[in-house]
Amino acid sequence: MSEKLEVYDMDSNLVEILDRKKFYDQIKSDFAISGKINTKVKTIRLLLMNSSGRIYLQKRSSLKEENPGLYDKTVGGHVSAGDSFSITVIRECAEELGFPAAIVDPKEFENAVRVTDLHIIGIFKKVDYLPNFQGKRISRDGNFFVQPLMTSMYIGYYDGPIRFVDGESSGIEVFSLAELQHELATHPNKFTEDVTFMIKKYEKFLVPIQA
Repeated sequence: MSEKLEVYDMDSNLVEILDRKKFYDQIKSDFAISGKINTKVKTIRLLLMNSSGRIYLQKRSSLKEENPGLYDKTVGGHVSAGDSFSITVIRECAEELGFPAAIVDPKEFENAVRVTDLHIIGIFKKVDYLPNFQGKRISRDGNFFVQPLMTSMYIGYYDGPIRFVDGESSGIEVFSLAELQHELATHPNKFTEDVTFMIKKYEKFLVPIQA
């Protein structure tokens, strides 16, 4: 069964519900003709850490059609029609990384990560909502398009095993914040623009759990 997406105009008004493939065929055609896209869909992005503050990044397979071979945020996904941002994060985490997660109120987040067994369940919080986030997708042939997105950003902690189930990914690699910042400064072309943006904007959240 094909995934259905809610399609919004640039003022965030719902205009229609489309099959995901049909939506992307449409916006790629629009971008090729005019250099811009005038509709958007909802997505989520997650940066995951362990309790020591080391950051898990997905290494995309070189066989991927878009952003091949690059380091990417831990989890990203589209919000299916009728779903919320939060349930999408929980579902994507379970499907892509193989562990359960809970999203808590930001005011309760610090206490939650201290009292939870993070070897069993991940604890996440929402840190931002960007109604016109600009997502850049680069294809293997070097072509690209820039897509406006209604995106909720999350960070979280988990210390248990990760079972990456996406066969088109090379898996997960782990970086300290300092290592990642150094790599971004010296080898920026190894990373998606999502990673570059998120590390810079949300650096203050990417810390070890405080005792």
